[in-house]
Amino acid sequence: MKYAITAALAALLLAGSVSAQTPPPAAPAAQPAVIEDFKPSSLNQPGQEYPQVNSQGYARFRITAPDAKAVKVSLGLGGRGGTTLTQGADGVWTGTTEGPMDEGFHYYHLTVDGGIFNDPGAKNFYGSIRWESGIEIPAHDADFYALKDVPHGNVQQIMFPSPSTNTQRRAFVYTPPGYHKDSATRYPVLYLQHGWGEDETAWSNQGHANLIMDNLIAEGKTKPFIIVMTYGMTNEVKMGGLRNFDIKPFQTVMIDELIPYVDSHFRTLSDQPNRAMAGLSMGGFETKLITFANLDKFAYIGLLSGGTISVEDADKTPGFRDKIKLAFVGFGSRELEGGRAGPPGGPPVDPRANAEALKASGFNSVFYVSPNTAHEFQSWRRSLREMAPLLFQN
Repeated sequence: MKYAITAALAALLLAGSVSAQTPPPAAPAAQPAVIEDFKPSSLNQPGQEYPQVNSQGYARFRITAPDAKAVKVSLGLGGRGGTTLTQGADGVWTGTTEGPMDEGFHYYHLTVDGGIFNDPGAKNFYGSIRWESGIEIPAHDADFYALKDVPHGNVQQIMFPSPSTNTQRRAFVYTPPGYHKDSATRYPVLYLQHGWGEDETAWSNQGHANLIMDNLIAEGKTKPFIIVMTYGMTNEVKMGGLRNFDIKPFQTVMIDELIPYVDSHFRTLSDQPNRAMAGLSMGGFETKLITFANLDKFAYIGLLSGGTISVEDADKTPGFRDKIKLAFVGFGSRELEGGRAGPPGGPPVDPRANAEALKASGFNSVFYVSPNTAHEFQSWRRSLREMAPLLFQN
């Protein structure tokens, strides 16, 4: 069992890897000429001109470090690796990515003479177990998470007691538009988890979950519901210690502490048909473990780049087919290149085939692929957009 957990976690933390049988990728095509229409990233600090992005998805960086010997920008997954900057006569380092980046949000940091630093021109976001710089590559479909002139919900911080950890823990709660005006209406709840190395701020800050919901509700595409986002106890699991992963502490926090607190402090519909859990990457892995062990608590499951649900999973879990109303699985297309995703050197996994087989068996299984994205927030933003309208359709 420990081996299975380790392999699954490796798959999530190194998502996008394919089986050893997959042919090597073709040599990259020549990149088009760079169009000089660069503009400051939307995630820059106030008044800062760099980093910049252009209409093709290239990013350009400018760092003032006159005494440095070497400066490199290290980009996250989907950012196509790093970019080495060149120093000019004025001591300023500049550089442009070798090719276009995927649309959406990317973490990055600077490596200056071997030390890791954040870009003073960019805002910071918690990821990779630290506050990283962030850059946004404009997406062709960014309208679904744009800030619009529509009724807005509220994201508030709560502190809830956790006797099992002997702490006061933090969560963020999204309540939909109109929640505070109508004191009689009660709402379903989605418990939405972040990925490894992130925290409870991720889905609001990087994911724009609140804006996605505001826009869907304004368009009449989803039922209004509450979203709860808390720290998943994942950051204590280091890359070298995955064999020690144990879901039980977080499961206790979720089932015995957080859910009762939310139900007693917010106007929730507190029965099983009106409760869902979903998560991205390792949060999806946590979601599967917790929901499968607590079918009396959750009716909807969402795994976003965070695993798969097979017919075997459903059949060996008593009550699954009767109690679970939806199994939603989403991935970025680059994670599935070659048709499969799985742990390096381990058995290949085909999440699409699993989802289709589960659907063919008569279960409400939905599989979504985000086009031209990898293990990154644009994949998960789009997955939330697709999943939300399917929830709580009792």
